[in-house]
Amino acid sequence: MAAHCDTDVVIIGAGHNALVCASYLADAGLSVMLLEQRAVAGGAAVTEEFHPGFRNSVAAYTVSLLHPQVVRDLDLMGHGLRIVERSIANFLPLPDGQYLKIGAGITAQEVAKFSSGDAARLDEYGRRLETVADVLRDLTLQTPPNVTQGSWLQTLPDLLRTAALGKRVSRLDLPMRRELLGLFVKSAGDYLDDWFESAPIKAAFGFDGIVGNYASPYAGGSAYVLLHHVFGEVNGKKGAWGHAIGGMGAIAQAMVKAAESRGVAIRLSSPVREVIVERGHAVGVVTGSGQRIRARCVVSNTHPKILYERLIDPAVLDPAFKEQIGRYRSGSGTFRMNVALAELPDFTALPGRSVAEHHGAGIIMGPSLAYMDQAYLDARAHGWSRKPIVEMLIPSTLDDSLAPPGQHVASLFCQHVAPVLPDGMSWDDKRDEVAEVMIDLVNDYAPNFRASILGRQVLSPLDLERQFGLVGGDIFHGCLSLDQLFSARPMLGHADYRGPLKGLYMCGAGTHPGGGVSGAPGHNAAREILADFRRRRLR
Repeated sequence: MAAHCDTDVVIIGAGHNALVCASYLADAGLSVMLLEQRAVAGGAAVTEEFHPGFRNSVAAYTVSLLHPQVVRDLDLMGHGLRIVERSIANFLPLPDGQYLKIGAGITAQEVAKFSSGDAARLDEYGRRLETVADVLRDLTLQTPPNVTQGSWLQTLPDLLRTAALGKRVSRLDLPMRRELLGLFVKSAGDYLDDWFESAPIKAAFGFDGIVGNYASPYAGGSAYVLLHHVFGEVNGKKGAWGHAIGGMGAIAQAMVKAAESRGVAIRLSSPVREVIVERGHAVGVVTGSGQRIRARCVVSNTHPKILYERLIDPAVLDPAFKEQIGRYRSGSGTFRMNVALAELPDFTALPGRSVAEHHGAGIIMGPSLAYMDQAYLDARAHGWSRKPIVEMLIPSTLDDSLAPPGQHVASLFCQHVAPVLPDGMSWDDKRDEVAEVMIDLVNDYAPNFRASILGRQVLSPLDLERQFGLVGGDIFHGCLSLDQLFSARPMLGHADYRGPLKGLYMCGAGTHPGGGVSGAPGHNAAREILADFRRRRLR
């Protein structure tokens, strides 16, 4: 006789992908329960008060990759989500007092200050990148073919044919097919060096190649990381970046409302300590309090290494699988800070403490690819960059709900730091020392910055792992390298959101298409789970 099930589906974690997956499953009539260890749903997409009167997106901090189909299907706008675009995309202040702005209608004239030839090449660069980005947009909601032999890159032509992308790829001419391949295998630095001559535009574009990526911009494969950050959209505008009013937690809360309206049960402060496995089937979980919850299937929104190395008895996993998951690489050079400010930064390159368009941009402090390369080498040698790279966003310029009148909050997304410090050093001991380095850098560009700080929240890679389950501080749940993408994410043979045990599934960023607040892994996993229910593979 089959054991009683408490729910059709139990999902480990209530991050944004779990909420998306749960909503689709409940829409199909299944009973779904989410178990979240934190006291708030949303995973890394949360808004919290970090200093009295000041709220901010604590971890994930900007909107672009959220998939429009997920927004429509879950009616997130109807559940209160509102997204506004940045005034301009990026602002790059330079040490010599010059600056570069990137934005609709202004980029060419800004780049022409440094190189007329680069300004003339912008349109063709944008056209080619957008063509390749469109191919990736088609890939986003596809389940990758489950390759079991060779590398996915070796079989890329076959994969594209079997992934319903053949028609689109066949429409690309030979130069564009070369461009597509180049963006998968080249470094961001080499790719940009082929296009441009001036340092500022290469730095502004190249920053996307090292975001969350513990690597030099000249590391092979970093061009794909660049591409990963440009195929999103905001309010129907491709490649745009925006802000969710109320912070990233507003996305999660709209998803919570969508899920609960469909009957999903969300249990907070309910960590999972074990997946129950019987005769090779995942049949439920054990919570931190010892409660056993049985289900027809178990879905994990957690990092793959947490799922397979901490929640499942290693004796039930195939030795080859255990070896491969042990090699799964996770660790980005990310150091995250949230800062309460008495006033806006007054940049030497663009003076002024009143709100201006550059205050609402992604402010990149990293003047060249060579500088970014050295920052990585420095972190490898010493544990953190003495001259780091910082992107600062000041969301309170777009959203007055985050700070008291006249005051502001800033997100500092800092690169490069080592996920694990060398020579036995501890992040608990070095956290504040490194925070001072980051503040010093911003102060070099805006000399009033340090004096305007009222409070701060500092999250090292270790803090990001402890609080959000980002192993090694990896914002993508695993490196976006060629051996961990598409049919190889998280590994060959398990790219279809199905785990190595019957009844076990994955819906987090450790699956295709990877990290970012997109909802795509949750969407795709739900499709595969529902297909197995229809085929009566889950009883």
